[in-house]
Amino acid sequence: MKRDLGVIPAVYPMPVLMVAAYDEDNKVNVMNAAWGMICDMDKIALFISEPHKTTQNILKTKAFTVSLADRDHMDVADFFGIATGNKMSDKFERTGYTAVKSQHVQAPVIDEFPVVMECELADVVSTEHMYCIVGKIVNVAAEEKVLSEGGKIDPLKINALIFDQFQHGYYVTGEKVGQAWNAGKDLMKQ
Repeated sequence: MKRDLGVIPAVYPMPVLMVAAYDEDNKVNVMNAAWGMICDMDKIALFISEPHKTTQNILKTKAFTVSLADRDHMDVADFFGIATGNKMSDKFERTGYTAVKSQHVQAPVIDEFPVVMECELADVVSTEHMYCIVGKIVNVAAEEKVLSEGGKIDPLKINALIFDQFQHGYYVTGEKVGQAWNAGKDLMKQ
């Protein structure tokens, strides 16, 4: 029997996304966003609030990058979530991390994170109940060390962080337990 827990954001896992954009002076700002998801084959939706420094930068530059945080960089990824660029002007510099300009959009690529999506601002959805930045993914780049022999991103090599809304923990992805579009195939025969 299930026990009522009230109203909580009961989705698990949540990604740990590093959203980066330049400000008007080409200064790097990065935020940690767990409320984001692919919303089309070439689009990502970030449910981040309008007052964030990174959000304001995205609205000005019309571009941003989204990196997957990994176990090796958990401390800095968490820092990007607890520190605000609105109050800490040297937020990115404090980490000692490096950024280079994307070759595809007017946004920074953070060298330390292994996978990055380079995005153009496609849309802003603002309603009474949500604020959403939608980005068109124009390129994905990944470190060689996280690629399979076939040249595709290997989730087991990334050690991507996932966030748990229930106890506020970070976890990493684990074993592969099945193949999508195949695991339920036998039920199609009934």
